[in-house]
Amino acid sequence: MAPAPSPGSPPSPVEASASAELLARVPKLLDAMRSVGSGLELHATLHRICETAADLAHARYAAIGVVDEDGDGLADFVHHGLDEATARRIGHLPDGRKGLLGALISDPGPVRLTDLARDPRSCGVPEHHPPMRSFLGVPIRVHGEIFGNLYLTDKHAGEPFNDYDLAMVRVLATEAGIAIGNARLHEAAQQRERWIDGSVAVTTALLAGGDTDDALQIVAEQARRLSGAAAGIVLLPADGGLEIVAVDAPHPSNALGEILPPENGIVAELLAGRPVFVDDAATDPRLDTGPARSYGPVMLVPLCRDGKVLGSLAMPRARGERPFTRTERALGDRFASQAALALTMAEAQRDRERLAVYEDRDRIARDLHDLVIQRLFATGMMLESAQRRSAVPEVREGVGGAVDELDVTIQEIRSAIFALQQPAEEPAGLRTRVLREITMAAVPLGFTPTHRFVGPVDTAVGDLTGKNLIAALRETLSNAFRHAHAGRIEVAVDATAVLRDGRPGVRLTVADDGVGIPEGGRRSGLHNLERRAESVGGTSRLGPGIGADGAGTTVLWEAPY
Repeated sequence: MAPAPSPGSPPSPVEASASAELLARVPKLLDAMRSVGSGLELHATLHRICETAADLAHARYAAIGVVDEDGDGLADFVHHGLDEATARRIGHLPDGRKGLLGALISDPGPVRLTDLARDPRSCGVPEHHPPMRSFLGVPIRVHGEIFGNLYLTDKHAGEPFNDYDLAMVRVLATEAGIAIGNARLHEAAQQRERWIDGSVAVTTALLAGGDTDDALQIVAEQARRLSGAAAGIVLLPADGGLEIVAVDAPHPSNALGEILPPENGIVAELLAGRPVFVDDAATDPRLDTGPARSYGPVMLVPLCRDGKVLGSLAMPRARGERPFTRTERALGDRFASQAALALTMAEAQRDRERLAVYEDRDRIARDLHDLVIQRLFATGMMLESAQRRSAVPEVREGVGGAVDELDVTIQEIRSAIFALQQPAEEPAGLRTRVLREITMAAVPLGFTPTHRFVGPVDTAVGDLTGKNLIAALRETLSNAFRHAHAGRIEVAVDATAVLRDGRPGVRLTVADDGVGIPEGGRRSGLHNLERRAESVGGTSRLGPGIGADGAGTTVLWEAPY
């Protein structure tokens, strides 16, 4: 054992050199700590820590492995020193479930190696990975919990990492833990704010009016945007299972109308009010082959209100994307609850509006029967009396013609009264449903649009196409009332149409003499028409209206049977 230096004796050359190295590094360490603590964006903070640590310890490569929520692998891997071409050749980033990185996760603590390749825990190095010898790893703790590990490899000049490197990096890791904690808090606050704003947008849009299909589409759009998913999908109960009723995706989807059977395990869970989280849709046995197999992680949450399952919301991410975190799952579940509440309130509001319409229809029917028809009868009797007293043949003939016209008018009014008194819930063919939409639109419009049917409308058009045609008609009539200020509307349904590609189909034409579509005006309704047509293999386009000099708008919506 070397004798201890006597008090007041000068330091040895080795001690003097070490002290000088330590003093030389202190300003650099302070600069590194200041650099690490700047900024609040999490991923940028991790990159900055890697770069700062590599510079501080004179390492060629640096990386941070972020431990996943279960603590048995890596949720993220940020690296510094590898050029993009090399990173692409290496391919998949390490998952931390084996090798030295896995050992550091299970037993977090400082590790220093002279030769990485000789350590028995080192394995699974991928092809094209650059050779690395010296290694230094330290854990990063955030609020006392392991966040991940900081790795440094290949010290310059081929030297191993020394005690001073370890001491400096440990100090830096402590400061990094504080910076990461702040960044995570900031990111979580921003994330919660986005979800809250999305919930408010859904509630505002749903209560602003519009039909149920528009409301469900808004929920799908917001769910996709907030969750960072590849699609937002709304499903409602149908035939014991769940039917896809709204899809928001970058490309047109043919999934609308598809029904997931009740025997599917995921459907059973959702209908029981329990959320389902899938790590990989391509390999999960509960998902059938089909479009679902093209996605990666999927979050499915039920839309519940007062213990009743109104439907479900699916948010699938693209293949290879990270799974949903616990925070994202909790926020998605809260968003679904808020959306269910908004849907319930919107439906109650629409029920009140429908009740007001039904009451108005009953009043109109009573007035037509009690006032108009009675007056027409009285007028007809007066004319018949005048006809009998007249001695001029031309007058008698003219009065007789007027009486006949009154009889026809009375029959038409009786038909209108019968139509007004029919329950809206009664199953009906496509022709009757079109007439019902026209009659319903007559109340806010103040006049009844004219209509015309061509071909076997009820027998040729399939259920899915008919359902979307009715929704398109409702959307178009609503736009004409709210925006066009039209005084005349003509509706035509042609079941003998030939589409542009030669297929037989049905064409809906709604023409008005209103103000037309202003430049820069709101076009969400037109986008809805296009999306509905594309979902069944059809198209939607606009043309000039039926007003003077083409004033107004004509909507052409067509789809195959």
